[in-house]
Amino acid sequence: MKKKKKIEWEITKNKKAFFDYEILKSYEWGIDLKWHETKSIRHWHLNLKWSFLVINWTWIYIKNMHITAWKALPNRWTIDTFRERKVFLHKKDIEYLSWKMKEKWNTLVPLSMYFKGSLIKIQVWLVKWKKQFEKKQVLKERSMKKEASIAASKYL
Repeated sequence: MKKKKKIEWEITKNKKAFFDYEILKSYEWGIDLKWHETKSIRHWHLNLKWSFLVINWTWIYIKNMHITAWKALPNRWTIDTFRERKVFLHKKDIEYLSWKMKEKWNTLVPLSMYFKGSLIKIQVWLVKWKKQFEKKQVLKERSMKKEASIAASKYL
């Protein structure tokens, strides 16, 4: 009997995280959603831009993740679109992450949200903040690469 291959496709990505943080470790977790939030996510109505994760005793919560209320709901104006959502993971991982979060400049940031089969998964990074001069260096390198490619295209 053949195993069915799980289909994955990305819903959204936190593009700002690539620039602002240095990656230490990556995780894949499940997330606790209500049925109307799942419907909205299936229509790509969410934003991860300013979201982050917080450890609260034995649970991890994601904050500032915006999921637009599903338009067919009669009470969509009263739904909290920025509510805290619980993230599912093992107790050992929570203990390890709470220990790592006590170090200076470390934080947990969601990178992307995607479907894995019929499940909605979230990819989370343990990251360290980049300093301002590191960000400027990245911008400088990008502009130099762009100028070099433009110059090379003129001579080809």
